[in-house]
Amino acid sequence: MHFWKTYPSPGHLTNKSVEELTGELKAISPNILKSKAELILECVQNDGNTIRDYQESRDFITQSLVRDLEHQAVELAQIDTEIEKMLGAFDYKLTTLPGVGNAVASKLIAEIGDIRCFPNANKLACFAGIAPKSFSSAGKGRDESNKQGNRELHGLFYFFAVTMVSVSTKRKPYNPIFRAFFLRKTSEGKTKSQALVCIMRRLVNIIYGMMKNKMDTDHMCY
Repeated sequence: MHFWKTYPSPGHLTNKSVEELTGELKAISPNILKSKAELILECVQNDGNTIRDYQESRDFITQSLVRDLEHQAVELAQIDTEIEKMLGAFDYKLTTLPGVGNAVASKLIAEIGDIRCFPNANKLACFAGIAPKSFSSAGKGRDESNKQGNRELHGLFYFFAVTMVSVSTKRKPYNPIFRAFFLRKTSEGKTKSQALVCIMRRLVNIIYGMMKNKMDTDHMCY
């Protein structure tokens, strides 16, 4: 069912009840809540007279924009399907890692290239600008991420690290192992940024091992 064919213009909502509008919206998107319908009707009421001049033209423009969005959604779905086909040719199991979908996996492969160019995970870490640089001040050392390397790849690993140490709204860790490792590093005196660098470095080892040996996460050691 197309959104643009079913969604009414503001003028058609004048005598619409919350229940009726909720039912119509759920036919388009089952996840729509009653509160959303209430908000729409409240906006219509506060807006005053919604039967304005050129209302038909306004509705046509709105429907045209929605048709464009629907078309783009179909295109994105088709692109994702083609990406999945291409990933199968590489025989990598990167999508078994939590937080890695087809798009992210393809981005990783594109940025890393031929994994055989890196004799070990340390070389890949340097390429991504993740290998920590050591600094000493007043006899106290610290590790920080350097600014060199592939910044796109660096950003991907940073995203992974943040995801792995995050907790849900119910305070449940997304990945208990990485969360515990992160908390241990901060308890040892590292800042959150420094602890994230440690997480990123460990993720490099995992991604390297998965690509080098074409293994899934069930055979990897965190």
